[in-house]
Amino acid sequence: MAKKLRGQGTERVMKKLQTNIEIGQYYEAHQMYRTLYFRYLSQKKYEELINMLYEGSVLFFTHNQHNSGSDLAVLLINVLNESDADVTEEYIDKLGNLFSMMLPDSPERTNFLTTALKWSSKFMSDCISFGHPRLHQSVALTLWKEKNYQQSRYHFIHSTDGQGCATMLIEYHSMKGYASEVDLFIAQTVLQYLCLKNKSTASTAFHTYTEKHPAVSSGFPYLLPLLNFLQFLLQAIERQKLAYFRVLCEQYQPSLKRDPAYSEWDLLVCGAIGQLFFGITPPPKQQGLFGNLLQSLYESLDDTFNEETEPVAGSSKEKSTKVQQEDLD
Repeated sequence: MAKKLRGQGTERVMKKLQTNIEIGQYYEAHQMYRTLYFRYLSQKKYEELINMLYEGSVLFFTHNQHNSGSDLAVLLINVLNESDADVTEEYIDKLGNLFSMMLPDSPERTNFLTTALKWSSKFMSDCISFGHPRLHQSVALTLWKEKNYQQSRYHFIHSTDGQGCATMLIEYHSMKGYASEVDLFIAQTVLQYLCLKNKSTASTAFHTYTEKHPAVSSGFPYLLPLLNFLQFLLQAIERQKLAYFRVLCEQYQPSLKRDPAYSEWDLLVCGAIGQLFFGITPPPKQQGLFGNLLQSLYESLDDTFNEETEPVAGSSKEKSTKVQQEDLD
């Protein structure tokens, strides 16, 4: 619960508001909150206003007054912007909790999340900013509880919770995926983490997934070539082994091309990751293509991976490979 608002006058107002809500006078309470919002905003009483709006929003949600609760939640973000508030864990937790209380399919929830993510990213220095990772994690966990796996995965991708993401993916694959897609579920996620230059989370997600997924019965080397590719790729990136990265792209082309829906993986993966982690410069004639490569890869992987994807051919244990574990040491 937020800190108590200071001042006896404010406390009396809050008690009156709470009483109005508890006796069902929702419209009157909502209008009073909005009146206080404009008054406090003009007086620059930002801290009191943030606490008031948060507590009021929670109170409305608790009484199933979702429109009023969502309205106050959006006003809260307006105050955060107006006051130029720092992006703190306290505020992130508040926004995450309000999101969890909103109706899953409501337009108000979408609007709230969009504005919340925009606010949370305004102090971030990354050239590509999608919102604060902690807020994405909070949203991902809520969506996971609601069994909205696709959207949960999207927000996990923009977080640093690789373990949570992998655990969700295991459940997602078990509930919605084909048996032959066990490697594709984690491959897409690892590659998207890498395209966001988040190699540590990519590694955590990969190892958690392969260790805990019941369908991945053996450790490295894996029965599925694509899993071995990811293992080698993460090691090559960690140890800056450009020569072995090139070999990987050559040797694992059949695995990257095994399904038509993912036919561009080899080009996009080797091109984008080669630039991001190994400083590979694309040929001059391909500058136009590679200038947009990061976004192309992200969109390509995100668009082709959905619940309607047809099952892909199963993979068998690799017969041979020129890349050996000791080569990367």
